Amino acid sequence: MNVEDLLQQYAEGRRDFSGINLTQANLFEANLQDINLQGSNLNGAYLPYANLSRANLEDAQLQGADLSHARLQSTNLNRAKLHQTNLSRAICSYSTFQGANLSDANCQTTDFRYADLSQANLTQANLVNANLEHTNLTQANLQQANLFRSQGGSFKESVSDTRTIFPDGHRNGDG
Repeated sequence: MNVEDLLQQYAEGRRDFSGINLTQANLFEANLQDINLQGSNLNGAYLPYANLSRANLEDAQLQGADLSHARLQSTNLNRAKLHQTNLSRAICSYSTFQGANLSDANCQTTDFRYADLSQANLTQANLVNANLEHTNLTQANLQQANLFRSQGGSFKESVSDTRTIFPDGHRNGDG
C-alpha cells in the first residue's frame, strides 16, 4: 500500500491497517488518530508532527523512523521496535511502551508523563530534558542512557550501569 492509498482510505473511515508495509513512507504532519498499525513496518518512515494519538502501534517496526514533534498521546507502542528512532520533542503522555526497544533512540525533550516504559530497552537512549513525571520505569533497561536534566522519574526499579547519566549528571559509583 502506498501513502496516498493509506491517506485516502483513512479519510473514508478505514482505521485498520495492521500488518502493512510503509517502509520509508513520508507521512509528515499526517493526522492518523485512532489508526491501527499493529505489526506494521514503518522502518525509516518520516513522521514529524504527525498525530498518532490513540493509535495502535503494538509490535510495529519503527527503526530509524523520524517521529520528532509527533503527537503520540495514549498510543499503544508495546513491544514496538524503535531502535535509533527520533522521538525528540514528541508528546507521548499516557502511552504504553511495555517491552519496547528504544535502544539508541533520541528522546530529547520528549514528554513521557504518565507513560508506561516498564521492561522497555532504553540502552544508550538520549533522554536529556525528557519529562518523566509519573512514568513507570519498572525493569526498564537504562544502561548507558543519558537522563541529564530530565524531570521526574523514579529509577529505583530500573536497570542502570556505571555509564548511565542520571538527571543531576551523576553516574552510579560516582563518589
